Amino acid sequence: MVADEASPFETSEMLATFLASTPLLSESWKLCTVAATAPRSFVTERSDGGVVYVGFAGIQMACGSDSSWRNLVPLDSIGDLPLFSSHRIKEGDEAVMVHAGMLNLFWSIFNPFQKQILAMMGNTNTKSFVITGHSIGGATASLCALWLLSYLQHISSSVSVLCITFGSPLLGNGSFSRAILKERWGGNFCHVVSKHDIMPRLLFAPIVPYTAQLNFLLQFWQLSMTSPHFGKLAVQISDEQKAELFNFVMSYLHSATQDGEGSAPILFHPFGTYFFVSEEGAICVDSSTAVIKMMHLMLVSSSPACSIEDHLKYGDYVKTLSLKFLNHDNTMQGNIPDSSYEAGLELAIQSSGLANQELAIEPAKECLQMTRRMGPSPTKNAASLAIRLSKVVPYRAEIEWYKAWCDQQIDQMGYYDLFKGRRGSSKRDMKVNMNRHKLARFWNNVIDMLERNELPHDLATRAKWVNASHSYKLLVEPLDIAEYYGKGMHMHPNKGHYIQHGRERRYEIFDRWWKDRKVTAEENNERSTYASLTQDSCFWARVEEARDWLDSIRRESDTTKLAVWWHNIEKFEKYAMELIENKEVSQDVLAKNSSYSIWVEDLRELRELKAKVKRFPHHFPPSLDGEVVP
Repeated sequence: MVADEASPFETSEMLATFLASTPLLSESWKLCTVAATAPRSFVTERSDGGVVYVGFAGIQMACGSDSSWRNLVPLDSIGDLPLFSSHRIKEGDEAVMVHAGMLNLFWSIFNPFQKQILAMMGNTNTKSFVITGHSIGGATASLCALWLLSYLQHISSSVSVLCITFGSPLLGNGSFSRAILKERWGGNFCHVVSKHDIMPRLLFAPIVPYTAQLNFLLQFWQLSMTSPHFGKLAVQISDEQKAELFNFVMSYLHSATQDGEGSAPILFHPFGTYFFVSEEGAICVDSSTAVIKMMHLMLVSSSPACSIEDHLKYGDYVKTLSLKFLNHDNTMQGNIPDSSYEAGLELAIQSSGLANQELAIEPAKECLQMTRRMGPSPTKNAASLAIRLSKVVPYRAEIEWYKAWCDQQIDQMGYYDLFKGRRGSSKRDMKVNMNRHKLARFWNNVIDMLERNELPHDLATRAKWVNASHSYKLLVEPLDIAEYYGKGMHMHPNKGHYIQHGRERRYEIFDRWWKDRKVTAEENNERSTYASLTQDSCFWARVEEARDWLDSIRRESDTTKLAVWWHNIEKFEKYAMELIENKEVSQDVLAKNSSYSIWVEDLRELRELKAKVKRFPHHFPPSLDGEVVP
């Protein structure tokens, strides 16, 4: 047996045991119970070591007779902070969406939450946040954690965030789940789900017909969390209604686990790590598909009444896990397999509470096997990728040679304009274009591997990869821009200028890598010569937009539009001059016949003509309204 095979299933149970050995679960649940009786919608508590706990109660969500229990709405930003900015949705992809009702609840508490968190951030003793919530409060906690992760990333803070939910309902669609994975935030979310609890499984089913029963259940759960005696005051649903709801959810959850014709479309998807708890122990699962299958297998042995009561028993489960750890009660029952791989798998099945359910054991094993990491480890992949990086260096070297050749040409057009205006198919141009595509494939593959968790989590912060991706972007993106405008793609009805409509996602990701890097002291030194590559890889795209503004001014008579275009032109002119003064442009920008030099000359002539119009207005047609078409 290969040694690597032992780790996945042992880790599934061992990670759960480790989490149970820390105060995280018990402290989080304690704060949830405090929040249930607090006058505010959330409570905070500062503990030793700079850890701040924030707890949300299981808030009752009002829902009418419409489809509010299944509505999804886009989630692009929270406040002024954009989310998932490095993973722009491609054309045809499903938008990132979340549950409308839960998002509304989040908005109702966001301002006071944000204010209190920012105040705590001002305390230098704050090292980490643990955000927790029970029931629908868990969904609110997840959205709050998502905002905090985005904010901390935006300000490049080292403060850590962990979100722990108990019996939380599903929150978003598949794109939402994938976006969190791509941001590498999956490990920041731990969803504790008990073996029988129906709440985390409700949204697999189109439960709109059961809105009235759900409202009664929410009221019962909320009052019971406040006080067991208060739960008796809530309107109870009949045993028949409980059975009907249970069977309805079970049928759709079963369909969600099927492949092919028996499968059903899934509107809501799991995200993050799931911590499944039972009387026998706990296991951790982070594969979305495996989570759904485990939810089904564990609920099969439940009953309608138990599925409702279990939503209130997380305190008991947390206490049981803590006692098991203190008593070292994690030994395997029965015969211990010789293979550590099989032993780890058996231990995970035992901890899930499925060991006594003969029909569920084999499906559960198959499910847990899905969580195995297939193929080489991320570290081995990174080493292999480094070798492949060295093999694509010649492609980049040939493009650098092409740039040097362009800069020496007698027509003084420069690198960008020569590639943009190339005619025919010279051997040199074809070679450069082919190398451009090869490098794009290589870097796209790097990003894909990173987003599939096949590379180390810190690869995007390693100097070697940050510098290599930045150099690639500065060298090659001008050619992509030249291709875009040379083929007139900006004039396509469904397109527009490059930065908004044509830029590849890899460049946006590399922008963020470069922005988040650790700046060395040498980088702050003033340049004594012009850069070998213009430090703004989108400079030529900005030049093309500025040329378009000049053309628009020549044709336009509307003073409002003219004012906007002149403002844009002056802003770009100032920006370009700063780059030149700081020597952050390559000499090809200043070439006599480059697009930028021609634009500067056109702007000078237009200003001179504009000045003449003001001095001699009677010599020019009044319809021009102060502007002139040369």
